[in-house]
Amino acid sequence: MAAALDDDEIDNDDYYSLLNVRREATQDELKAAYRRLCMLYHPDKHRDPELKRQAEQLFNLVHQAYEVLSDAQSRAIYDIYGKRGLEVEGWEVVERRRTPGEIREEFERLQRERDERRLQQRTNPKGTISVGVDATDLFDHYEEDYEDVPAGGFPHVEINKMHISQSIEAPLTTADTAILSGSLSTHNGNGGGNITVALRKVTSAKGWGEVEFGAGDSHGPLVGFKIFRNLTTRCFMTAQCGMQFSSRGVRPGVTTMLARHLDKNTMGYLQWRWGTQSSMNTSIVRDTKSSHFTLAAQLGIPHTFIMMSYQYKFQNEDQTKIKGSVKSGFFGTVVEYGAETKISRHSVLGATVSVGVPQGVSLKIKLNRASQTYFFPIHLTDQLMPSAIFYATVGPLVFYLAIQRLVIRPYLRAQKEQDLEKHRQSSATDIAKKKQEAESAVLLMQEGVRRIIETEESKMGLIILNAWYGKFVTDNSRKHERARVIDVTVPLQCLVKDSKLILTEASKAGLPGFYDPCVGEEKGLKVLYQFRGVMHQVLSGDTEPLRIPKQSHRVDNDT
Repeated sequence: MAAALDDDEIDNDDYYSLLNVRREATQDELKAAYRRLCMLYHPDKHRDPELKRQAEQLFNLVHQAYEVLSDAQSRAIYDIYGKRGLEVEGWEVVERRRTPGEIREEFERLQRERDERRLQQRTNPKGTISVGVDATDLFDHYEEDYEDVPAGGFPHVEINKMHISQSIEAPLTTADTAILSGSLSTHNGNGGGNITVALRKVTSAKGWGEVEFGAGDSHGPLVGFKIFRNLTTRCFMTAQCGMQFSSRGVRPGVTTMLARHLDKNTMGYLQWRWGTQSSMNTSIVRDTKSSHFTLAAQLGIPHTFIMMSYQYKFQNEDQTKIKGSVKSGFFGTVVEYGAETKISRHSVLGATVSVGVPQGVSLKIKLNRASQTYFFPIHLTDQLMPSAIFYATVGPLVFYLAIQRLVIRPYLRAQKEQDLEKHRQSSATDIAKKKQEAESAVLLMQEGVRRIIETEESKMGLIILNAWYGKFVTDNSRKHERARVIDVTVPLQCLVKDSKLILTEASKAGLPGFYDPCVGEEKGLKVLYQFRGVMHQVLSGDTEPLRIPKQSHRVDNDT
């Protein structure tokens, strides 16, 4: 049975770049590029034993690339999964397929079989730690009628509640999953906990069912059932019923929810709950690439309210979001605003200010780290005090900017450099091999390049005077960094045909005579060339297509 590939295992060798053809290249274009490189690397053209040996290696590499890309099935596999996809066993069925879509379908089947073998090793841990802080003394003790001023004059801040919950999933088969969860809570010295065991079974592609059993010192034993069902391609429903056993008797409860896709980005929900807290709730949620909007209304006991929230998503590297909401009901009115941002690869930090009547002012800080959530609600005052609102808004912002500059950015920069160094070390052997292949290719190109230059000079055509590939330091703030480039004058001149040089949209590190001199860093290609007796200069990004002669970037002859 085939072992499937993870995304990070896909090989980055680019056969298209080696042959210098487009990814949409026709068979004629592939054949022309192959013949051109065969003439350059054919072992019979070299008498020197060492050059002959090097030519054989490069000739075999070019032949392998052409064999893969000229075969429709192999090319489809390579386009989807890279070179290592061709090395996976179990492609006998795939070879009889005809289209790339069928090949992808078969490979995904092999991946599912791999996932089944690894199923026993997987869990999905999730956890939440919430610590409630009562900081009302920071502001209330300045009130004139405040009598309980501490002897030392310092405000009293205390932790008045805490909640810890954790859950794990244990897949039993591809259709059955066991879920174990538990929680502990304490509030003003009184606490309790509970534990729940659930078994979920996927009955079909349209739904699943779940049964759960729970016990705790605060509510008593619990038995519950839950089902999920796709009614149509745009509509689904959930239904949940449970029975809580306590000293007061059995307390049943039923919750049902119907959801429907109103359009590509909009969902509508209708929920009905019957039991100790009966209610009806309807909401509309619109989620796009740049925003998230929610409008909800609930009628029930003890809460009846209407709520509206909006979130704007910045399209930046930190995935920053700003949000605001207003919620009004019989309990009063609450306005919330805040922001969240990604501070590392797996961590998101957010802060929300809550201002309400009669709730007062609170600051809520949340940190998501992988599958763990740390929540810190800080109650500042029971009154609507402008000073509390100001400090709740400005304080976290100033603190974050300071931490961002002094801690987070230096840490991320060091982490990035460390990861880059590890990547360099792990790929050092491969890069050394690529460098040796590139140097061998340049030696084999010498004779052909001399003929090309003679031909181009005779008609005042395209002459590559100098060419460098790698990392160029152009930012004045990074002048301490050393440019890492390699001379690729000979390989580029070898690619000149009929006074033209055409490079396709692919990494230039895969071109004959090239290699990557700075793994994991941004690279470019700088070319100084002469055409019709006039010198020009052009700078191209690593994966940008290039076509010269180019009439821009003209420089003086004495440059």
